[in-house]
This record gives sequence, C-alpha cells and structure tokens, in this order.
Amino acid sequence: MPLVQAEHLVKSFARGQNVFGAVSSDRVLAVDDVSLAIEAGETVGLVGESGSGKSTLGRMLVRLIEPDSGEVRFDGRDLLAASGGELRRLRREIQIIFQDPYSSLDPRMTVDQIVCEPVAIHGGESGDGRKQRAAKMMRAVGMDGSALRRYPHEFSGGQRQRIGIARALMLRPKFIVADEPVSALDVSVGAQIVNLLRQLQKEFQLTYLFISHSLPVVRYLATRIAVMKQGKIVEVGTTEQIVAAPRHEYTRTLLAATPKLELAAN
Repeated sequence: MPLVQAEHLVKSFARGQNVFGAVSSDRVLAVDDVSLAIEAGETVGLVGESGSGKSTLGRMLVRLIEPDSGEVRFDGRDLLAASGGELRRLRREIQIIFQDPYSSLDPRMTVDQIVCEPVAIHGGESGDGRKQRAAKMMRAVGMDGSALRRYPHEFSGGQRQRIGIARALMLRPKFIVADEPVSALDVSVGAQIVNLLRQLQKEFQLTYLFISHSLPVVRYLATRIAVMKQGKIVEVGTTEQIVAAPRHEYTRTLLAATPKLELAAN
C-alpha cells in the first residue's frame, strides 16, 4: 500500500475580480483529475513549468488546500475526512518545506521559536527536551545550535532554508512535500540544499514529493518523476525511463530545454 495515495484530485480557483470589484464566476482549473501514488521511502519528483499546478497539488497532499473533489489517503487513512485529534495526529506525520526562505520564517521570532513551533502547536516535549531536540535538528541540517538564539534576518537564504528544513523535521514526519525549495537560491547553494535533503532522507527514513521546474535537479534526487502540464500529469515513470525514453512530447521538450547540472556531494 502506498504511503500517499491521491485519486482524481480536482481544484479550481476564481480567475479574479472584475472591474466592479465582484469576484468573477469564471474559474481556472489548476489541477484536473490527477491521481498519484507515492511509496514509503521514495522521492517522487514533480516537474513542470510555472503555472502547471504543481504547488497546488503538493499543498492538497498536505491538506493546506482543500480539493474540489477527489481523495487523499495517507498511510491508509482518509486525510480529507480527518478532523480533530485524528487530523492533528496525521499532521505530525506530514510536513512541507516552502519555496521562499525569506518569507516562510517569521522575522519577529527567534530561530528557537520558529523551529520549536510545530511541537508547541501539536504537543509533545516541553522545556529542556524541546530545546535539545531543536539543537539536534539544527546540527542535522548543518547549523550550530547557537543559531537558535538569533533571528532570521541574520542568516543567508541558504541558511534560512536549512532552518525551515529543521522546523519540518521537528515532529519526525514520514512524508515531506518540498515545494521548489531551491528555486530562490543560487545554483551552488541550491546544490548544497539538495544534497542535504538526500542525506536527511537516509538519516530519518523520509518520503519526499520534490516539486521543481528543473528537470536536472529532479533527476538527481528523485527515484520516480511525474511530469505535469496544465493541471494534468502527462507522464510518470522511473527517473531512468523519463530521462532515457520519455513518451510525451512535453517531457521531451523539458529535457531538451534544460542543461545538465552538477550536484556532487559536498
């Protein structure tokens, strides 16, 4: 049984307001009848151009966005039907890493408060135990525990993304959606973050949905690749299959348009 099973997900959004300020009845179909299975321990790369629906799909899988229709099952449980204590338990096992490390961290909070926030919300260790776990997670992402006393503006973009990853790890999740986690970083820093994610997957037995517009990055990290275009998944296969023998013309176009990227371990 897959760890994550999405069936026939559909999500549309209002196109916007008209000149009189009223919300238009016209809607944009962001995700159009998408089904996707993710096995425990694997990394599925979700790739496509901006506006293809990738982030919307990812956020539905962690229930940050409610679908118009369809089903999401996590570890055999109906995520969309869960509420109260059951939903809180499920949320401990599902986390997201956001695209922009500059806007995803509250500048008014110390790193300690940011990293410990999930535990404060969902319950668990308190006091010294929580601080010890936060320091451990900071070390796991390659940062010193002394950073916990500082504020986000004191760090670079790559360091902020590491802080966001430490926060996502605090509840010891099984599944992480990484939503374009390196697109706001320069290439060398992004390569370090991708290598870190690979290392953490082994250390913490994580399952990833890695969302990106960059096929070279996805090729390096993912065991399978799903290609998304205009709200639909047009092709799914192992990384080797997608790279060596893509079946869909859109996939061939993406491969032809992207250069090779060196992501040697640091």
